[in-house]
Amino acid sequence: MQLLTTIDRAKLERSAPLAESNEFAIYQLENDTYALVHRHVGAGVDWQAITLSGDGIFRVSELLTRAARSLYRDMAAELSKARKS
Repeated sequence: MQLLTTIDRAKLERSAPLAESNEFAIYQLENDTYALVHRHVGAGVDWQAITLSGDGIFRVSELLTRAARSLYRDMAAELSKARKS
C-alpha cells in the first residue's frame, strides 16, 4: 500500500475506471495493483491516490462496510429519537 500525493492524471484519464462515484474512482495500474483515486474537481489541484493489491481492496471494502453500518445505526438511532419527540 502506498499513499500517492500526486498521480499521473493524464495516464489515468486514458483508462476506464473499474468503479467510480463522483470524485472517487478505482483504476487498475498493474496486474494486481489498483489505485483508489480522489479526482479533485478544482483546476490546478493534483489527484491523490492510495494503491492497494486485489486482496487489499477486499480487506478495505470490509472495513468500509463495517464503518458504513456503524454510521447507519448511529443515524437511524438519532432519527428514531427525533421521531419520538
